[in-house]
Amino acid sequence: MGVGADNKTESTSSKFTLQQLEEKEEVELGNAEAMRPAKDDHQSAEPRETWGRRLEFVLASVGYAVGLGNVWRFPYLCYRSGGGAFLIPYLIMLFLCGIPLLFMEFTVGQYTRLGPVHSLAKICPLFKGVGLATVVISYVLCTYYNVLMTWALYYLLHSFSPSLPWQSCNNTWNAVGNCSTGFPGNATHLKSASQQFFDHKVLEMTTGIEHAGGIRWELFGLLVLAWAIVYFCIFKGVKSTGKVVYFTATFPYFILFALLVNNVQLPGARDGILFFLMPNWSKLLEVQVWVNAAAQIFNSIGISFGSMISMASYNKFNNNILRDTYIVSLANSATSIVAGFVIFSAIGYMAHIHNLPVDDIATDGPGLVFVVYPEVFSTMPVSQLWAPLFFIMLLCLGLDSQFAMVEVAVTFIMDGFGKKVLQVFKRKELIVLAVCSVGFLLGIPHITRGGIYVFQLMDHYTAVVSLMFLAFFEVLAITLIFGEFHFLHIMLENMLGKKPNLFFRVCWQFLSPMLGILISSIVQYTPARYGKSYTYPLWAEVVGWFISLVSIIWIPLGALHELWTTEGSLLQVCTVRKHSLYQYLFSNQNEPSAALYLCHRVETAVWKSAQYLRSVQKQAGCHRSGSFIASSRSIHSSL
Repeated sequence: MGVGADNKTESTSSKFTLQQLEEKEEVELGNAEAMRPAKDDHQSAEPRETWGRRLEFVLASVGYAVGLGNVWRFPYLCYRSGGGAFLIPYLIMLFLCGIPLLFMEFTVGQYTRLGPVHSLAKICPLFKGVGLATVVISYVLCTYYNVLMTWALYYLLHSFSPSLPWQSCNNTWNAVGNCSTGFPGNATHLKSASQQFFDHKVLEMTTGIEHAGGIRWELFGLLVLAWAIVYFCIFKGVKSTGKVVYFTATFPYFILFALLVNNVQLPGARDGILFFLMPNWSKLLEVQVWVNAAAQIFNSIGISFGSMISMASYNKFNNNILRDTYIVSLANSATSIVAGFVIFSAIGYMAHIHNLPVDDIATDGPGLVFVVYPEVFSTMPVSQLWAPLFFIMLLCLGLDSQFAMVEVAVTFIMDGFGKKVLQVFKRKELIVLAVCSVGFLLGIPHITRGGIYVFQLMDHYTAVVSLMFLAFFEVLAITLIFGEFHFLHIMLENMLGKKPNLFFRVCWQFLSPMLGILISSIVQYTPARYGKSYTYPLWAEVVGWFISLVSIIWIPLGALHELWTTEGSLLQVCTVRKHSLYQYLFSNQNEPSAALYLCHRVETAVWKSAQYLRSVQKQAGCHRSGSFIASSRSIHSSL
């Protein structure tokens, strides 16, 4: 690639290259029409869809953010982290990470009108692997996320029985000597009837991941049904999704508030709520609590999954995304806190009935929502009505999130290979069918009798470990490498008519170091576990780390591919802002040829970003070219 030959006099080479780039500026920007993001090969024949109304985008985003994670993962992490001690880092992470990062993703998606892979590749070619990594992690998540919907369907069908089967110990699946519907003693070896229904009837779970057992054919059929529901809700694109979310995004709130009104009146509810609100201050010294809080914010809102970028790409160019950011993020966290009151009041009631401490009553893991919530149905008037309504609510929560995650994969295929893929599948509906079919096949291991252990393993390594890495590199790519003080500001000024305020500028500038600190906590590695006693064998832990690498590996591969394929001469040593990238890709800093070679690649990536942004400006009818070229030239002058 001519690295050795380019190591001649640095100053002469750099001046010549800079002069050459300046001369190319007007020519290349003049050809910007060929670089329009919304008119790739496949898009020239078919314009990109848009949301029918702004409300559809808001409801779809709220529906995606407000999912099963709000009624399951948030209370579960809060319970594991000592109750109120989790709320403090959670709220801090919401305002310092959640809101700024969501605003950033909305900005990138709406401005570029592309999915996560192609939008990140356009604005920061060096980190184009981040976009592909978001698609991979989103698709991996949707393969096992639909298993939660499968369980919800199972409970929904059984809720139409003459008597709710999880409220009695007189069933064939109950271990009678170990089952309880309420007892006076402090017998911690007993399990509630609802816990036994989930373990022995729904899952028929084995003793560990090493004992897979056979397929649960009832769950197999319901998994097919769950994917069929997802397909028929999204196969027509955002037009069909936009209509469905009017119901799926609003209905869960009616059920949550009904449960809240009922639960706070139950005996023992006060103890559960106090556990939820009163922090265990010693827990705040544990780094893992802060990591879990950040991971919950990212996982719940949908940051670094690519879904928010994908959905924002269907907006009109001047949509007010700042307002939408506040609506989506605050609605999501408010729902989590309401769900916390609902479930901890129910846990307090269960502790009162079973005469156990609050911190000893709940199951630990993905079964929390399917054990605690059904326990309180018997306390509600017309329990036979509330049970099916509750599980319909879970389906609505799951569907909204599933829509967005599957749409990420579909958008990636259409943006990158639309014309070629349509030659094979003929219609977009068949592409969506293929994506759903593959997701179904990958979900089969979770519905075996040992599938709950596979589920927990994948959730730990996908929703916590991988997600923290992706969030870090996404922020690094968009704010530090792409240029937080230059291009991101110009994007917002062109769309909204004003630059971001000081709060967002500070958060974007310092988010990467903050996330880096959180990632460093992975050194304090805590293996995945199920419940309070089961630990995974070593081979399962290795599989878990491989699952994490499935998404993370695309980041360095994308960077190395860009460095290898981009042509050009050497430039002077790059600015300090890019040194973190040098250290990441080249650990051997004693080789000047490698450092100079990388500097040139980074500069070329910046120049390609300038070309791309200018083309989007022309397409949108913006006329701030003078300030834009001045901003892009200032980067070259700094180099």
